[in-house]
Order: sequence, then C-alpha cells, then structure tokens
Amino acid sequence: MRLSVRLTLLLVAVTVVMAVVVGWFAVNSSTQSQYAIIDAQINAVISADAGHPVNALVDALNVVQANSYDLTLDVVDQHDVVTELNTATVAPATKPSLADVAHSLHAVRTSGDLAGFRYRSEPAGADEYLVVVASTSAIGRAAHHLEGNVALVGLLAALASIAIAFLFTRRDILLIQRLNDFAGRIARGEDSPEVPPESGSPELRGLRSSLVSMVGSLHRALDTERRTSREMQRFIGDASHELRTPLTVIKGYGEILERPDLDDAMRQRALARVRDEVVRMDALITDLLFLTEVREAGSRSLAPVPLSDLVAEKVGTFAQDHPGREVRSRLAPEVWVTSRSEYVERLINNALTNVARHTPQDAAMAVALGVEGTTVVLTVDDAGPGLPQEAYLHDARQFQRFDPSRSRDSGGTGLGMSIMADIVATMHGTLTLEPSPLGGLRLRFSLPIGQAPTPSRES
Repeated sequence: MRLSVRLTLLLVAVTVVMAVVVGWFAVNSSTQSQYAIIDAQINAVISADAGHPVNALVDALNVVQANSYDLTLDVVDQHDVVTELNTATVAPATKPSLADVAHSLHAVRTSGDLAGFRYRSEPAGADEYLVVVASTSAIGRAAHHLEGNVALVGLLAALASIAIAFLFTRRDILLIQRLNDFAGRIARGEDSPEVPPESGSPELRGLRSSLVSMVGSLHRALDTERRTSREMQRFIGDASHELRTPLTVIKGYGEILERPDLDDAMRQRALARVRDEVVRMDALITDLLFLTEVREAGSRSLAPVPLSDLVAEKVGTFAQDHPGREVRSRLAPEVWVTSRSEYVERLINNALTNVARHTPQDAAMAVALGVEGTTVVLTVDDAGPGLPQEAYLHDARQFQRFDPSRSRDSGGTGLGMSIMADIVATMHGTLTLEPSPLGGLRLRFSLPIGQAPTPSRES
C-alpha cells in the first residue's frame, strides 16, 4: 500500500474515532440533561404536598396544570385498580401496577413493563398511591436526531481530513516519488539524472541532501576507480612499450652471437650492444619502479620543500656541466612547496635532463620561478626543435609516444614526462607542454604554494 494511502487512512481513522468519541459525549450529555429535566418535573409534583397524603392528588394536579407539565397522573388502589387524573401527550399503553408503585416510592425509576417512561409514586390517602409518569420518547427522538447530525459531521470531517491530508502531504509524497525515481535512474546506470528540487518538509529535504551527497560520493568513487584503472593500463602500456625495444635488440644480438662463423670484432660489437641495452633496461626498470612508488605513495608524508634553493642548485650544476649552452635563470627567492625532497629533485633533474638529451649542445635554455597569487609557476624553456603541434594538445604523460626514437637515440627511458606528471599530481599541481618563446619546448609547472617550516625554539 502506498504511503499516501496509508497516511490518509490513518488520518481518516483518527478523525472518525475522535468524531465518535465527541459525538457519544455530546449525545450522552444531552440525553442526561433531558432526563434530569423530566426527573425534576416528576420530583416537583411529588414534593408539592410531601407529608400530606390527603391533599396529594389535588396538589399534584395543580402543579401539573400550573406549570404545563406533560405528565400522566394515575391513582393505584390496593386492588391494583388504576384511575387516571391527567393524561399526557404520550401516555403509557400499560398502566402502572402495585409492583411499580413499590419500586418507585423513593426515587424516579424505569421498568420493563413501562418501557419508554420514567415514573415515581407516593401515598395519596387510605390504600391509594399517586403515580407520576413522564414519556421519554421525545428524548429518544432527539438523541437519534443528534446521532444523525454527529454522523454527518463525522463524515464531513473525514472528507475534510482526506482533503487536508492530500494538500499537506502532496508535496512530500511528490518529492518521495522523485527521489525514488532519481535513485532508480542511478541504479540503472545513468551518470547525471536530474536532481529533484529542494522542497517538502525539513526531514525530506535532509533525506534529499543525504541522497544527493551519497550519489556524489558514489560518482567520486567510480571516478577514482576509473582513474586508477586508467593509471594501471597506462602503466602497463608504458612498461610494455618501453621494454619491447631493448628486449628485441637483445634477442636479435643473442641470435647473432649464436652464429658459429662470427668473428671477434663482430662478437665484441654485439656484446657491447647487449650491454648497452641491459643498462637501458636497468634504467627503465628503475624509472618504472620509481613511477610505481610515486603513484602508490600519492600525497602521503609530504613536507615543506625549499623550491627556490633546489632549482638554483640544480640550474647552477647544469650550467657547469654544459659550458657550451646559454643558461638564463630568473628565480624568485624563498619559494616553498609541499612535497618530498626526493620528488622535487627528480622533477627538476628530469626537466633539465630533457633539455640536455633532446636539444643541440649549444641550444639556449631559460628557467623561471615565480609566484602568481597562491600558485607557484616554474617554467623550463629550450631553443631545441620542440614537438609536433598536435603534441601540445595531449597529456604530458603520453609525451614518450609522440616520437619514441628520441628516447632511444638519446639513451633515455621515455618515462621522464610520466614521472614528472605524476610527481606534479601528488603535489596537486599541473604540468603543461607549450611552445617556447625560444623556439623549442616549454615545460610549465603550476604548483600550490607551500608554507616555510616554523623554526623550533630551543628551550
């Protein structure tokens, strides 16, 4: 059964019960009030000449006529003979008996043989009794009429409660239906179903907010899972792509070394090439392990790192190692980031090594470090050949795929960009590839600015 129907039935049931209780109380109170009036009239006639039985009949008749009481006055003698002194509008079909007299000498009574009447008796001379009888049929009719009115009012109240329940619960029920439909769409796999509007009672608005938050958390969890899956596929692709070449070379030279007619000079060249490829594989595996470490460690165990000092140190060393290059630098002082020192050092080394490997020995380069608001911007420009124009539109992690021969010819592993991109990701920054004003490639690192560590005070 639907919630709206159950709420409506509950409200109608409560309304009907309340109407029955109130109606019963009203009918009972009205009936008892009417009975009290009749009993007061009967008692007034009985007490008109209390203690004077001889005058009881005359006095009783005078009271009835003077007050226009609609009462029947009967006289019952010792032989159970009834004489009627006054007849009411509704008189009893059965006359009172001596048994009724004895039953009602001290209070107003009712009995089965005088059903629908109330009566009381008193002595009225020698061997005679006066019986005052009043009909209750009018009270019964009034009670039935009042019960009908109460039933009508109860019906109207029930209809009103249905209307009120519909008006007050319609918005909440509609929101519940929308939330149910929203949850069903999510369960069926829809990524971005329309979110129900914020309406209804505070409890339902809270339920809506919780449901929307839960859906958001599920989407974030799914995005994380998809991203992790993509990272794993990319890692497997990186490893298989980069390991295939040295393995192919080693396999080829291994077959050459198996030839029986191979001379010593050729054997030495083959062994040298195999050794070079083994060294390359060792470097590649080292880079893959480092890449795995960066992706698994993520943003854990980070600390303030003096970026200005590290960049200045690495650029100075690079200038000394490459005296034939023009190396320009413009570094802002006291710039800190939040990361690991070994990650930042590897980031700078990879950026500078990329210039050394992929540009002519006399190609100029420039390094700049500055702060833009809350962002640290580090750029490394070179005057080399740069990249194909479409390469700047891709993820930096896919750099090694643009021209695989570059890494092989220069002795690199081809994972340098992936390592730099993942290190930047752990720092919640971005790495972009842009054409350099010098004519080659610009590496642009945008990183959140960090806080310098607070010096500890010695006690």
